[in-house]
Amino acid sequence: MKHLAQTIKALSDPIRLRIILLLQAEGELCVCDLMAVLKLPQSTVSRHLAYLKRSCWVDIRREGVWMYYSLSRRSCTICKELLQTLKQHASNLPEALSDRAELGTIRQTKDKPMCH
Repeated sequence: MKHLAQTIKALSDPIRLRIILLLQAEGELCVCDLMAVLKLPQSTVSRHLAYLKRSCWVDIRREGVWMYYSLSRRSCTICKELLQTLKQHASNLPEALSDRAELGTIRQTKDKPMCH
């Protein structure tokens, strides 16, 4: 019961939900991309990512000094089913569409990646 509550609670915060939807759409993102899209400081984004990591939602990959986040490959059945539901019902919400558009704009306008 505790795992189920923590899994669902992780999605109850709008910022964490936006992060999950971005990762679902994009596959893998670095903290700097998330900071730019969410318009939040690194400490805030990292705190939410740490919460998602503890809740088994995300995996972390280090490349040099940069940390990259993706949806967990070892997700439990509940997470996989919730992700399907999010894909069907939340990926086309105005905020999700706006976040993906913003990420596209950021990627097009920067000559060099912010993180590299």
